[in-house]
Amino acid sequence: MREIILELARIFRAHNKQLYMVGGTVRDVLLGRSESSDADLATDARPDEIKRLVGPTKPTAIVLVGERFGTVRLHYGEHIIEITTFRDERYNPDSRKPEVCFGTVLEEDLRRRDFTINAMAYDPLTGQLYDPFGGRLDLARRLLRAVGNEPDKRFDEDPLRLLRAVRLAAQLNFTIEEETRRAIIRQASKLQKISRERIRDEMHKLLLSPHPARGLDLLVELGLMQWIIPEVLELRGVSQQQSQRSVPSKDVYAHVLRVVERTSPRPVARWSALLHDIAKPRTRTVEDGKVHFFGHEEVGATMARDILRRLHFDRDFCERVARVVRLHMRANAYSSDWTDGAVRRLMLEANDDLEDLLDLSRADITSYRADKVSRAAARVVELAERCRRLKEEAERVPLKSPLDGHELMAMFGRGPGPWLRPLKDYLLSLVIDGVLAPDDKERAAQFAREFVAHQEQQDHLQQKQQYAQEQEQRQQEEQHEGVSHAKE
Repeated sequence: MREIILELARIFRAHNKQLYMVGGTVRDVLLGRSESSDADLATDARPDEIKRLVGPTKPTAIVLVGERFGTVRLHYGEHIIEITTFRDERYNPDSRKPEVCFGTVLEEDLRRRDFTINAMAYDPLTGQLYDPFGGRLDLARRLLRAVGNEPDKRFDEDPLRLLRAVRLAAQLNFTIEEETRRAIIRQASKLQKISRERIRDEMHKLLLSPHPARGLDLLVELGLMQWIIPEVLELRGVSQQQSQRSVPSKDVYAHVLRVVERTSPRPVARWSALLHDIAKPRTRTVEDGKVHFFGHEEVGATMARDILRRLHFDRDFCERVARVVRLHMRANAYSSDWTDGAVRRLMLEANDDLEDLLDLSRADITSYRADKVSRAAARVVELAERCRRLKEEAERVPLKSPLDGHELMAMFGRGPGPWLRPLKDYLLSLVIDGVLAPDDKERAAQFAREFVAHQEQQDHLQQKQQYAQEQEQRQQEEQHEGVSHAKE
């Protein structure tokens, strides 16, 4: 990546054009963070000039991200470099707001950036750092501060910066400077003007950051969460047990933050952790002095799906998170006396998200009692080990009905129809429970005949009951008509 940037800088310099590394690229280098596969550069060249100048570096693709923003994206295999034309402001006497236009001066471009730690530029040819707004000092102080003396103006330019400030604080474990913080609180409602997709992307980065609980708490504290996932605010002050003097009260909101922090930084795991108890405020009841949240996992799965759809996640991701939320109490309820069949059913329902489900179950242990935590952790370890063993067995002998659809249709002399699916599911359930071996066709045929005979008997009884009900209804109608005629 560095060699590509140097080559680009030499080409631009040869054509009397400036080219600097800017933004997060410079910030991460100064912080000593691992090199990214992406890089941001800025230039005084216009987009059409950029496309012409980069030709000799042979990028695999050249994409104009947006004519209005003047960004050209270059692909070099797995590396992506974005080069953006300097931006400036042009004032129109007929308008109070300046018009953003292409510029030629580096400092004016840096002035329009969001935070001082992102408003630095580095010349790859000379090694000179341009830092007109004190970004390097703020890096040393671990401080996130808006560029210039008017933080409100920075957020007016792009309200998504309100959320980006919190995301960066969570990623870098930085403190938000006080005046910038007050500006975020003042401007919080402007977040509702931002597209759901842009908010989704920032929230995604925040949740996958090293300090997601810090970020989530800031969103609540600064008044931003109500414009993102207002349901999270309902978790505050909801106790999970009747208060006792000797035992700290377990607030659902605080519990959720701890669970999020304890899960692995994977998308399904972190989003499931955030939403796994989202329905507790709506399902809380108290009976005989005990707090219950009956069915919160089912209600929560529906709420999680709706929340993620509102943020425009794709359908598959919504369903995966909803599945983990729905199953998390099943995993938490595991005990050593579960049959292999019960464990297999959990594995089949969790499907590809079993790892995230077990991760959530492990993170969900936030009791203040060390003995309780120890027992619960051992329970999850045991469940994970049983899942591993059963998975290995299933790979040797796949779990499937011993008789396929064609064999069952031939056996009963019937064509395809709705009768077939329940029968195949029944035979598969016997295999899952260990009652039937996956290759035992003889016993499978016996079970199949018994199942079909039982179903036919049930259908016959149902038809008789329906016939009796129709007869009774007919008699009642005739009696009613008789009474009506008598009155006339």
